[in-house]
Amino acid sequence: MFGYIAINKAEMKFKDYDVYQAYYCGLCRRLKECYGKRGQLTLSYDMTFLIVLLTGLYEPKTIAGETRCIAHPLEKHPTKINKYTDYAASMNLVLSYYKCKDDWIDERKKKGYIAAKALEPKIKKIESNYPEKVRLIHSKLEEINQYEKKGETNLDLMAGLFGDIMAEIFAWEPDAWELSLRKIGFFLGKFIYLMDAYEDVEQDIKKGTYNPLKKRYEEPGFEEECRQILTMMMSECCKEFEQLPILQNVDILRNILYSGVWCRYEIVRKKRMKDSA
Repeated sequence: MFGYIAINKAEMKFKDYDVYQAYYCGLCRRLKECYGKRGQLTLSYDMTFLIVLLTGLYEPKTIAGETRCIAHPLEKHPTKINKYTDYAASMNLVLSYYKCKDDWIDERKKKGYIAAKALEPKIKKIESNYPEKVRLIHSKLEEINQYEKKGETNLDLMAGLFGDIMAEIFAWEPDAWELSLRKIGFFLGKFIYLMDAYEDVEQDIKKGTYNPLKKRYEEPGFEEECRQILTMMMSECCKEFEQLPILQNVDILRNILYSGVWCRYEIVRKKRMKDSA
């Protein structure tokens, strides 16, 4: 359910891409340093967006450096790291940990069990640093899991629960920007949940696994309805984003919000159209 909040590289300036990549590599580096190789494997574009967003809003001291990674072991890559990098790494790990637990509980996936066990000791430290956030994330994911077992079809309810999780993650601290950040996180969370369901609906129908879009998929106008719902979520998200006094890296953030989030959607839509032709 991750990786949808990404850039549209084709529409991004070279200098902006380099800056974005430095934040992405910075997150990768801190995941490894704080949580080991297993933590590094949880790296996601969604949390990179959060780092760039919070950095643009609060303008913290950011340290530039270089690092090597598994993907490019012979070449150093620029990094940008600040306090929001570590925060995003923590939240990224929490989300990944509970997803792995769900994979084991729901589908008895051994990989999920092994991954959850490996991440478990790290989660305790994060819980001590962010007890309320971890508690809410766990609670909402449990709620989602229970509704899924019941076969809940209320799309707004299900997407809203994941929206609540992202709202809590995006709300860095109780200040003048908290409400706006919560709204951005909420609508992005709903978008992520809906995109995940949209992408997996055919596979879930074949497997007989839960997907809130199953009934809608069989009805006329499925594609248009999904497009309208997703557009509504991003419209609300962008409207709130434009209220924030962000100047630093604003072009990167707009690339993601107005274009990047639709890249995966277009890939899925075109493949579906091609398969059904």
